[in-house]
Amino acid sequence: MTDTKALVTQIAHDGALITDFLADYFDAMTSPASQLVSAMRYASLNGGKRVRSALCLSAARLAAPQDEAAIERAIAAASALEMVHAYSLIHDDLPAMDDATTRRGQPATHIKFDEATAILAGDALQSEAFVLLSSPACSIAPSVALHLVSELAIGSAAAGMAGGQMLDLQADAAASSGKAFDASQTEEMQAMKTGALIVAATVMGALSTGTDEMPADAGLVANLRAFAAPLGLAFQVADDVLDVTADAQEMGKPVGRDKEQGKASFVDFYGLEGARRYAADLVDEGCAHIACYGDDAKPLQNIAQFVINRSY
Repeated sequence: MTDTKALVTQIAHDGALITDFLADYFDAMTSPASQLVSAMRYASLNGGKRVRSALCLSAARLAAPQDEAAIERAIAAASALEMVHAYSLIHDDLPAMDDATTRRGQPATHIKFDEATAILAGDALQSEAFVLLSSPACSIAPSVALHLVSELAIGSAAAGMAGGQMLDLQADAAASSGKAFDASQTEEMQAMKTGALIVAATVMGALSTGTDEMPADAGLVANLRAFAAPLGLAFQVADDVLDVTADAQEMGKPVGRDKEQGKASFVDFYGLEGARRYAADLVDEGCAHIACYGDDAKPLQNIAQFVINRSY
């Protein structure tokens, strides 16, 4: 049975490690474009669940238990991933996209600053993530850094998050013309838009523990990828449930927008209870891929349960 209080504490602890790393990173930036750095910092440090970071660090601990140097490298990898995630949220909230005015209970970046600054902050965060991964200061071996850069780039590019966002916009257009996406199309879209970065987060955790001489175990990496793929979809199914059931203040962003915008959601396809069961089945499917690691896999499996049982 999951100790929910201990799990939430662990996620918060790991999130704080990333927040501290990012705060120090932005403090050390020397760009004369101070407003840009302020917007990057604002979007990256204004809260959030940090579930992707928790997955990254838990995967690293599974790959290299008791190896503090490996965990430090994983913190850098998770911070780079959070930069990409923050960029995606900035752009997602823009008027041309979801047109949301709040994020994590605070004004969206384009509201806090302005649209042009928000766009540039997103652009800069995306690039800065790869600056970080390739920085000698992170002590990541060159061959490992190359794998991390590739994993994050693939997860956020046309076959991943950005492509999924494009399909989401196309789904909006299709819905307005009476040709809404079906369940299969929606699953493909969300596996790209939401799931790809969750897969990247988990795999990057294991990869970051490797060295030039001893890369991360290929079998573990494959099992973690198989674990994270259904979890990424389950995350979005849970979000669709929360869009119907959650309180906007607790969520920190508007709710009910899927219905307002005519978007097809998993609640529409399967009903509220059916969507919850689907999410649970997806998590069970994913967790089975790492069951061979016994109790060492529990932190990742517990995070998976948190993903579908959260209230925000």
